[in-house]
Amino acid sequence: MQRLILCIVLICISIPLFAQVEIPEHRFASGDWSFDGPRIYQNDADATFAKIMLRIPQNDAMIYEFNVRYEGGAEDGHGGFGIHLYVDNTANTATWGAGNSYLLWLNYDEAPRAVNIPQGFSAQVYKSISDNRMILLHSIPLPEYFPLLTEGNLARPVPFKIEAYETGEIRVYDPTDPESGNYFYFTIDSGELPLMGDWVVLRTNGMRASFGMGLED
Repeated sequence: MQRLILCIVLICISIPLFAQVEIPEHRFASGDWSFDGPRIYQNDADATFAKIMLRIPQNDAMIYEFNVRYEGGAEDGHGGFGIHLYVDNTANTATWGAGNSYLLWLNYDEAPRAVNIPQGFSAQVYKSISDNRMILLHSIPLPEYFPLLTEGNLARPVPFKIEAYETGEIRVYDPTDPESGNYFYFTIDSGELPLMGDWVVLRTNGMRASFGMGLED
């Protein structure tokens, strides 16, 4: 299984070991993105389809480790961020989807308009069919994490660990303790295997956020 630690100035993929010290090829679709040392910042709280595409080859089993810090903008009661995995190709425009890929999304919405999006804190898994079409596979309420949305907690990076296996199982570990062994999982349809893609896409909706390498800042 390959290990992918997301960052801009250093990306390490092991088994086989690969170190890249230059900024990978990247594209800005929308939003106001900037780099500050090892962190990637999205600075536009009004951007609804803010995306940055990073050319990172992925093949079958992978481990993704990164952290996300809230930087503001969700005071209006809505904000979200996520990551597209195994993206085959994507347009350099503000679009809903990202080619053929899977989007793992974390959402906060005090008054959701869609009936399949829970009020408050929730997570979604989408299958992206194209840049303009996605299918919602799972929508999970996360009320147990609502107490974490305090000013002090929001100021700290939240670690994310995601494992994808050759069988099509994808595990998303508990961000409060990624090493605890507790995870949510879903399975890719066998027709989608093997999992392959040349891009990872980070995105936000209605908030500012920053992304860093590894489980810790």
